[in-house]
Amino acid sequence: MTRHLDEPRHITQREMRNDSAAIFRAIEDGESFVLTRNGTPIAQVIPIRKRTFVPRDDVLRAFAHVPEIDYAQMRAEMDEFINQYPREDPWVRRDDDDE
Repeated sequence: MTRHLDEPRHITQREMRNDSAAIFRAIEDGESFVLTRNGTPIAQVIPIRKRTFVPRDDVLRAFAHVPEIDYAQMRAEMDEFINQYPREDPWVRRDDDDE
């Protein structure tokens, strides 16, 4: 049975114990594993993604086509559709509702 490159490799509890150094090196290289006990998958071990620095100019260039936001309009639209007082009874009229 062949394994697709994106699929994690299944390893037994014994393999994890006996070959932990090699497995940790593989994890550092980006490989994922499914740990099994008695043939039953019990855990998935995946590498932590490393943060990548992106220069400021690259970020600005990537978002250059995005339109500017009119924050006053956005806030007005949010106030129209989102209840700012979720813990209050919706059927009780507040003083600022008569405007």
